[in-house]
Amino acid sequence: PGGESTLGGMAATRASGTTTVRYGTMRDNVLALTVVLADGRIIKTGTRARKSSAGYDLTRLFVGSEGTLGVITDLTLRLHPLPEAVSAAVCSFPSIESAVKTVIETIQFGASVARIELLDDAQMDAINRYSKTNYPVAPTLFFEFHGSSDRHVSEQAEFVQSIAEEHGASSFQWATQLEDRDKLWEARHAAYYATIALRPGSKGLATDACVPISRLAECIRETQQDNRSAPFPATLVGHAGDGNFHCVYAFDPENEAELAEAKRLAGRIATRALAMGGTCTGEHGIGYGKMKYLEAEHGPAVEVMRTIKRALDPDNRMNPGKMVEI
Repeated sequence: PGGESTLGGMAATRASGTTTVRYGTMRDNVLALTVVLADGRIIKTGTRARKSSAGYDLTRLFVGSEGTLGVITDLTLRLHPLPEAVSAAVCSFPSIESAVKTVIETIQFGASVARIELLDDAQMDAINRYSKTNYPVAPTLFFEFHGSSDRHVSEQAEFVQSIAEEHGASSFQWATQLEDRDKLWEARHAAYYATIALRPGSKGLATDACVPISRLAECIRETQQDNRSAPFPATLVGHAGDGNFHCVYAFDPENEAELAEAKRLAGRIATRALAMGGTCTGEHGIGYGKMKYLEAEHGPAVEVMRTIKRALDPDNRMNPGKMVEI
């Protein structure tokens, strides 16, 4: 997760980070919880055992509930060992399609990749301006490989490079030393700030959608076509290994028309993702802004969610107005 995240917040929103492709989301890494319910009861869900078939899976119910069912006060987490060897790489592609095909084949062949981040040409231009880098202004993949030895990591990285080259990749830059890897990922993590820096005084509206990887290129291509008509800078970055991507719209906070257009474009991303068999949010959550898309995504199941909400919080005390309306 990002440096400003909290464990309770990550669990409550069922969030994830850039290493999800290898280690999973919070859903996969929370073993047990202590939760305070709306009526003051304190319950414990789950155990430290690796598996259980005892009763309803209340841990998964509260992970992702966005604070609408109870307050998470304690977590038991699955830990992963630090890798013995790490290598990072960045390379550019002639098109989004060729980059996504590389991602698909990398996943299918089971390469030991921990991160695969996709950035479009507009985002790379913004990063070059903000971070004073000189990456090609083209669709780009950032990789990180984890393994048990330097040799294993090197072999995996070379294998993925051969896949990428088959799809027209170029300008490979490798980083094995910690300082070099940090510099490479610092540019990726500055993507949001790089976008709003394109327009001093602007605010960023960040979108979030997730589709099956087989539909990722198509979804991004249609999104970029929409973005070309935007009256403000629009960039795209994605956790490509998960099929999750985000757009950032740098709109003028004093201009209501621009805010409305940013929300319209974000809405089109959500509906497009649903039409492609995806979800309206891969990690940002529903909150206030995406409740109508939750209805479109889950249909009658949303009424089941309301039933659970009424049962655990009949007075609607816990984050009222979020996730599901009562």
